[in-house]
Amino acid sequence: MADVTVYEKRTCTTCRRLSELLAERGVDFDRVEYHVEGLPEPKLRELLHKGGMRPIDVMRRRERLVAELGIDPDHPPPDDELIRLMAANPQIVQRPIVEHGDRAVLARPVEQVLEIL
Repeated sequence: MADVTVYEKRTCTTCRRLSELLAERGVDFDRVEYHVEGLPEPKLRELLHKGGMRPIDVMRRRERLVAELGIDPDHPPPDDELIRLMAANPQIVQRPIVEHGDRAVLARPVEQVLEIL
């Protein structure tokens, strides 16, 4: 098991670029297709904490489902409510998120991952 985990959607262009960057650097990593497997609320909270991020920081603002859920990105609900919505609707979570030990980062742009490696 690798000590780097990438929460991704394999068809995502940014996720593929991240995969290429990690491969070029010889970094072994585990993949979690969170939009298929889900992203449980405790894990999402852990990733946010490790990255010093708020839920709004990793919300896909232009995702159609965000509007369908009635979320206003400029006036989001309280963090706990947004985390619950993200856990229930993982497709509104931005990608890729990379976890390495006690740190995590939203790898947008992909070079952001270098901060935690």
